[in-house]
Order: sequence, then C-alpha cells, then structure tokens
Amino acid sequence: VPAALLGSALLRRPAALGAAAARCAPARDSHGPPRQGHGGSRAASLHWTGERAVSVLLLGLLPAAYLCPGPAVDYSLAAALTLHGHWGLGQVITDYVHGDVPIKVANTGLYVLSALTFAGLCHFNYHDVGICKAVAMLWSL
Repeated sequence: VPAALLGSALLRRPAALGAAAARCAPARDSHGPPRQGHGGSRAASLHWTGERAVSVLLLGLLPAAYLCPGPAVDYSLAAALTLHGHWGLGQVITDYVHGDVPIKVANTGLYVLSALTFAGLCHFNYHDVGICKAVAMLWSL
C-alpha cells in the first residue's frame, strides 16, 4: 500500500513505543536520520552530489596534471585530494567508530589531519616543485 494513501498519522509511532525503541536502539542506526552534520535528506543528497562531483573532478584533473602541469592544477589537486580523503575517512569513522566520545575524538583528529594535509600540499606546491612535477619526477625514475 503506498504511503501517500495511508497518511502521515498512520506512519508515526506512538510516543510510548518511540521512547522504548530509543532506549533499546543501538547508539548508531544506519537507517536512521543522517548524522555528522547532515541536517536532513536534502543536505545529505547535496553532500552525496558533492562527493560525486569531486570524484569526477579528480578524474579530469589527472590527465590535466599530465598534459598541462602548473600551479592551478597543483592547487586544484591539493584541494580535491584533501576533500576526497576527508570525506572517505569520514565514512570510515561513521562505519567503525562507536560511542559519543570516540566519535568526537575521531572527527577532531580527522579535521586536524585534513587541515595538515591541505597545508602540507600547499606548502609543497609553493616552496617545492609542486604535485604535478613531483609525480612526473617519480615516473621518470
């Protein structure tokens, strides 16, 4: 039976059952509302779209790094690789870290790691040969 025919009132849990389920439910429900800063399904959908966009951007940046290396591509790679890694490790934390305090510690560590990664890549781009030329130098070995 389609949910639209039932009405929203029939789809809600009674308050007593909702409270009992909340006490018995595991700390993290993968089918529940989105967590980690995703306020609703629209925000989660936009986040998913952003992840896909960054992945496609990386696919385009790889040939660009080979064909026309330069500072613009180096800094774009630094940003895209850091963001891609941040979101990927965030999913690892979501899947494998449980409990309020460990989640907060892991997320804090993730933000510190991501900030240091981006700062390190930017420093490397500015003060050294850059990502594109460094990879080309590794390939020439």
